[in-house]
Order: sequence, then C-alpha cells, then structure tokens
Amino acid sequence: MKTETLNIGGMTCAACSARVERTLKKLNGVSSISVNLATERASFSFDHQIIALPLIKEAIENAGYKVLAEKKAGKADDNWAYKQKEIRTWKIKTLIAIIFALPLFYITMAPMVPLPWLPFWTAIHHYMMDYPLNFAIIQIILTTPIVVVGYKFYTIGFMALIRRSPNMDSLIAIGTSSAIIYSFYNTWKIAAGDHSAVDLLYFETAGVIFALILLGKTLEVVSKGKTGEAIKKLMGLAPKTAIIIVDGIEKEIPIDDVKAGDTILVKPGGKIPVDGTVISGLSAVNESMLTGESMPVDKKPGDHVYAATINTTGIINFRADKVGEDTALAQIIKLVEDAQSSKAPIAALGDKVCAVFVPVVCIIATIVGLSWLLATGNAAFSLSIFITMLVIACPCALGLATPTAIMVGTGKGAENGILIKGGEALETTHKINTIIFDKTGTITEGKAQVTNIISKIDDNYLLQLTASAEKNSEHPLGQAIVSMAEQRGLSLLKSESFNSITGRGIEASIDGKSVIAGNRKLMDERGIILSEMEKDSDDLASEGKTPMYIAVDNKLIGIIAVADVVKTSSKGAIAKLNEMGFEVVMITGDNKKTAAAIAKQVGIERVLAEVLPGDKSGEVKKLQAEGKKVAMVGDGINDAPALVQADTGIAIGSGTDVAMESADIVLMRSDLMDVPTAINLSKRTIRTIKQNLFWAFAYNTLGIPIAGGILYLFGGPLMNPMLAAAAMSLSSVSVVSNALRLKRFKA
Repeated sequence: MKTETLNIGGMTCAACSARVERTLKKLNGVSSISVNLATERASFSFDHQIIALPLIKEAIENAGYKVLAEKKAGKADDNWAYKQKEIRTWKIKTLIAIIFALPLFYITMAPMVPLPWLPFWTAIHHYMMDYPLNFAIIQIILTTPIVVVGYKFYTIGFMALIRRSPNMDSLIAIGTSSAIIYSFYNTWKIAAGDHSAVDLLYFETAGVIFALILLGKTLEVVSKGKTGEAIKKLMGLAPKTAIIIVDGIEKEIPIDDVKAGDTILVKPGGKIPVDGTVISGLSAVNESMLTGESMPVDKKPGDHVYAATINTTGIINFRADKVGEDTALAQIIKLVEDAQSSKAPIAALGDKVCAVFVPVVCIIATIVGLSWLLATGNAAFSLSIFITMLVIACPCALGLATPTAIMVGTGKGAENGILIKGGEALETTHKINTIIFDKTGTITEGKAQVTNIISKIDDNYLLQLTASAEKNSEHPLGQAIVSMAEQRGLSLLKSESFNSITGRGIEASIDGKSVIAGNRKLMDERGIILSEMEKDSDDLASEGKTPMYIAVDNKLIGIIAVADVVKTSSKGAIAKLNEMGFEVVMITGDNKKTAAAIAKQVGIERVLAEVLPGDKSGEVKKLQAEGKKVAMVGDGINDAPALVQADTGIAIGSGTDVAMESADIVLMRSDLMDVPTAINLSKRTIRTIKQNLFWAFAYNTLGIPIAGGILYLFGGPLMNPMLAAAAMSLSSVSVVSNALRLKRFKA
C-alpha cells in the first residue's frame, strides 16, 4: 500500500469534502481516506497494483473538483504565495461586491422605511414611484457586477446539483437565482404596465447575500491562513541558497540544486542548508530550532549537522547527505502537515450529517416554501422564506469545526517541540489516565556518569589511575570514568598490559603497579578486603549507583560510583503529572533495588523492574486489561512494541529522529515537561472541537426552523434572507475564530 496526499481545489463546504470522500471510497484498492476541508487536502492509501494514481485523480475531477499541483515540503514561498494570492482574490471580489451592494441596499430599502432624515430618501422614494422601470434597471445594473464576481457560486453550485451532490454553493445558487429570476419577471410586469410590481423586486436580496457571503468567505480564508502559520514558520527556517565548493571554487546556488555528495561551505552566522557530515573545520552550531536546546553544540569532522540550524563561530565544510524532502526539517514539516490533514474520530458525526444535510435542506425548504404559498397565496413571501432557509442552512461551520482546531492544535504543538501525528492521537491522548515511563534514556540521561569518588589517596590520582586502566575498555562504566578524567584535564598514563574480565571488571599494569577495577565478585576472587568501605558501597547502591572498587597491588584504595543520572526535567514533570491526577509507572530492565532508587528520586510509586524489552508491551497490555487508558513514554527504538501497544505512544526524540513510526507523539526536545504539555494541549484542542461542533449543530438546528417562519407563525418576526446570509457567514468565522484561541496556549 502506498500513501498519498493530494491538494483539492473547489471544496467550499463540508458537503464537498464528504463528496470527495465518498468518491474515493467507491474506488477499489483505495483505503484509509481522510478529506480535510480546512487544509483542502485528501490523504489516502492505495494499492498501486489495483489502481493507478492518475485514475484516482481522474475520479476526483469527474466528481467536480480539481487536483491542484503538488506543493512540496520546504517550498515555503510557493505555499505561502498561493495562499496570499487566494486571500487577495477573495478580498478584491468582496470589495467589488460591497461597492455595488451598499448603494443597491440603500436605494431599495430607503423607500420601504419611513426615515425622511436619510439623505436623498425623499428623492429615491419619488423616483421609485414615478419611474419604476428605470428604478428596476438601476437595480439590475448594480446587481450585475456582484453576480459576476460571485459567478463561481453558480458554476460550482449548479454543477454539483447536476451531479446529484448539492453543496453550499448549490444552496446559494438556488436561493439567489430564484430571487433574480423572480425579480426579472416582475421587471417584465413593470414594463408591461403593472407598476405595483416594483414592490416585488428582490435584486437587492441576491446582491447583498452575495456580498455578505463573499465577506464571510474572505474572513474565513484569512482566519484559515492563520491556522497554518506554524507550518510557515517551520518552512521559513530553511535558507534559500547554499555555497558549494567545486574544484576549490566557491559557488552560490539555489537550495533546490544541492545534491547529495556536494561539499558545502558555511560561514559564521550562516544557516546550514541541508543535512550532512562535517568534513573539515571546527564550530559550534545552534540547533535550538530542532531540539529546543539553547546551548550551541560543538561540531568537528565526522559530526552530523542539520538543515536550518545556525553556524555560530567557525567556518565548516560538510558533505551533503540528505537534501530536499529527506532532511530532518522537511520530515518535521511533513509530519505536521500530515497531522493537520488528518481527522479526529470525533468528526465522524459531523461528516455523516453533512453527507445528507444539503439535499435534505433543499427538500425541506421546497416543502416549507410551497406550504406558505398554499397558506397565504403570496409568492413573494414564500420565495423569501425559501431563500432564507437555503442560505442559513449552509453547513460550512460543521465542516470547519474539527479541522481548524486540529490545525491550530498540532501547529501549536510543533511550536513547542511536540509533534502530534494527527487528530486521532489528539483525541486518544485526552482520555489517558495512566502514564508509563521507560527509565533509561527517558527518565534518565541514558548515559553513565561518574557521580562519587571515595578515596584513601588523592581523588584526582585515583581517577587518573583508573581511567588509564579503563581507556582500553569498551564498557560504558569504563568510558564514563575516562570521560570524567578528560573533563578534569588529567593526562592518561601508559598501560603496560590490559585484561578485561567479563562480568567482573578489568586489570592493568600502570607505572609498575597492578591496578584492578571491578565489582565485589572480582575483589573477592582476588582476596581483597572490602570491609572498611562496605558501608559506603551499600549507601551508593541504595541510591541506584554502581560502585566500582579500585585496588592497587591487591590493596583497596577507593571506590568510584557510576550512574545513569536522572534528567533535570524528570522530577518536575512527574510531580506535575501526579498533581494532574495521573497514575505514573516506571518500567525498566534494571534490578529492583536500582529501579526503586531512581523511582524514589523522581517521585514514582509503582515500578515494573527486571522487564525485558520484548516484555514491555505485555506489561502495557496488563494495565489496559485493568481498564486503564495508557500512554507509554520511551525512546522510540527499543520501546517500539510498547509504544504501539499503548493507547498513546510518546517517543522521546532528539528532533532529528522524527520518523519513529511507532509513536503517536514525538517530543523533539527530549524534555519530559513536554509530556504534561502535550496532554494539556490535547485536552484543550478536543474541548475546542466539542465547542465548535456544539455551536455548529445548534446554529443549524435553531436557524432552519426560524428561517422557515416558525416564529412568524406564532406572531413573532420573520427572518430576512440578508440576515440569514450574515448569520451563515458569521457562524463559519466564529468557528475558525474559536479554534484560533488555541494559539494563546502556553506550555
């Protein structure tokens, strides 16, 4: 199966996205379909042995929609320019419509309302009565430009009707064309001598409805543009050009022309254009835009560098390894784009309603309009109700309720270094009540460090001797001791001999001395007395540290303790989760004593120790069997089965390893404080979606009967078609605006 995402043009409401989804579902070999109105994208999987992509595109276009040219990840200017052009087009159309709609509204409404203080009111009133045909022609002249700029409502709307899949444009097209045709009929009656028909002209209804809907669509498009600002910021990080070295000569080329294997030069203050490996030069690179780590990272030959990070000090040459869509930044952008194009399960109800909503409304509006006509005999009155019902029922708000909130929520997550892989992950995460943390590399740094030196001699000399003995060892504990000696600037002594004793330690000959470093078992085998330091050793072990005994010429001279230290953020994050009411569990392959010591340090009460990597998913399953909704937080590699088994898998990543398919959420900054942040963001986003769906359903549930004249039936007011257009536009804008409140979310 291959996954594909297409940009779809021509979708104007939830009925359109539902139509595209139904079209794709009918195709054999196409599955996992998600059509997003807010992002105007269709994502799906297909078996290329059963159906080819061109046939899928053809089916979408046969359904009345346009498959737009693909916009590659990283093409910030192309994407943004396209959106800005779309916004400019809507603004120009709206401006033209308003320029003609205002005088149209004024001259038609002034004679109906006895407000002689309005400028020209008397003149307009007399002109209408004395020259009714001219008055009608003026209305036609003012209405025509409005209809011209809104012509797509007709072309799309009537085409959708012909295809038996009416949408928002169909409702507007039917309503306004009914008003215009009825008005032309009455213009003909005026020309035939029936001057009383001047009161039955509805040109201003069509014109003002168009103007209000165009205004609403413009506000909606502008607001939707703001929901995608996170993607724009990510895309804007990448430089536009790169300096490559060709035969020793520097040459500046567009970033798109860089190929894997090119040698690239980056000067101080310059951005790294693509991912690669340093060939020559020394520098410090600011990687905060990827990892969130504020301190620059030293780079030397052999180290990796990543696109969009900033070279701060020296000049470096590096080999381009990953370019274009293969860079870490492009992967992040794709992850966020895919998430924003996805749907949450909560949206299913809205989709089902929208699929049948428009045709049902057309039928109801027709029945109600005819009923009023039979009851009153007043065609103009019935037409007004018919138009009002069609206009107010447009299901735009329903279609935008979920995707806009997901767009803003996932974008806000990306800004905070939290990559959420879609609406389903957001919805599941807000239900979590139990969180399992892997120990090594998640709660702890995952790297052994020297924590204590207890010595009978000078500490530095003990460290120097031990590091000199351990320099040939590949064991993590030995490497930690060598690293500490290097940090203290201690020169390592020459080792005349070296022997690694598996599972016990090492022995070496240094300066004619026999140096032994290892565990209790090794010391017992060599007959070395430990009693005087036994209490120190036990105390260190109870703290979760590994004590290493050091003996010279068969005499104990000290202990060096090594431990995988707890991350600075772990304790605070777990305290926050406990405060939020979550059950926090730690899982590890370590022995129970070490595991209990680490758990105590960070405030975790429930510990699952001595669990093999392959058994972690089984432990997750056991907790789920207890009725718990479980999130698993791990490093995304050896914890992959557990991450998949959990209701929500949260991977700790460095920001460069964003392709961890096993996780639902990736924490780029490896900061555990981002776990409660991700959960809070999930809760806020789902709450916003529920608010949007409630108001969207409430709007249509209340609006349609009021538009149908139910209040008027009991002596109340009758809704004007123009008011219905304003209310319809306002409902869509309010849903998007409510989603935009998520931009104020703080970690």
